[in-house]
Amino acid sequence: MDINTKKLMKNAFRVTKNRGITAIRIRVPGGYLEAKYLNILQEVADKYGNGSLHLTTRQGFEIPGIDMKYIPEVNKLIQPIIEGLEINQEAIDGGYPAAGTRNVTACIGNKVCPFGNYDTTAFAKKIEKAIFPNDLHVKVALTGCPNDCMKVRMHDFGIIGMTEPQYDPNRCVGCQACVTNCEKRSVGALKFENFKVVRDHDKCIGCGECITKCPNGAWTRSKEKYYKLVIMGRTGKKDPRLAMDFIKWVDEDSIIKIIVNTYDYVREYIDKDAPGGKEHVGYIVDRTGLKVFKDYVLKDVKLGEKAVLSDKN
Repeated sequence: MDINTKKLMKNAFRVTKNRGITAIRIRVPGGYLEAKYLNILQEVADKYGNGSLHLTTRQGFEIPGIDMKYIPEVNKLIQPIIEGLEINQEAIDGGYPAAGTRNVTACIGNKVCPFGNYDTTAFAKKIEKAIFPNDLHVKVALTGCPNDCMKVRMHDFGIIGMTEPQYDPNRCVGCQACVTNCEKRSVGALKFENFKVVRDHDKCIGCGECITKCPNGAWTRSKEKYYKLVIMGRTGKKDPRLAMDFIKWVDEDSIIKIIVNTYDYVREYIDKDAPGGKEHVGYIVDRTGLKVFKDYVLKDVKLGEKAVLSDKN
């Protein structure tokens, strides 16, 4: 069977150990999927695969054991999932138009978790709309708070939810539950002075721990959504490392613009001889220097007055 493996992988099918057998990878932006689509996945697995489903590390599904001759049928069958998740599609013969940019992953966020500072799924879907389809190898992950259940510091872009705690001294009863909790579970940004709580803004990481522990509602989350953007995290064989802080107290629109600008930066400076045309953003920044990266990705970005940009160069 004559198979164009580059086209196969671009269409989100995998080359496997067994000749003529492939696996389809299903994108699930933000890790949120309506249960009704599971019936389609089961049908693909039972009818064309080997009856099994693999949950990937990037919150998607992989269905193995598919004979390559059935790729058109599989693409047609999964179309309702692609449309239901509102994944951008170009004029191709069904299925996914790219597989380079990995599925945008997210923790469950504030829809369920009391520690979540924002709707991670909604933001993940916005990012998905801005960057997919694309053949570049980029990984983006979102977490609702600094607990970082998604391990976002192991990605090219990690987005950590922050909040600017709002204090109402008239509701404070001086129990110091927030102070104790901040000291034990966070960074010790609160002090009790003159029968009131004082927050050190420079030290505060916007985790919201004070909010969850106040028994009287003296602390509330800010209406404005803030984030910490961390960059250049990676695993793998060569120089694995955690992402560095890039901007804190940054807004949503600025993050999306920075990520989009980074795609232009990567196209300009990627190693053209990189295996498979893939190279993590961090490797490219190591080569060009952080200043070049900053100049490129901050172009036309209007940061808010509270945003604090890393001073590293």
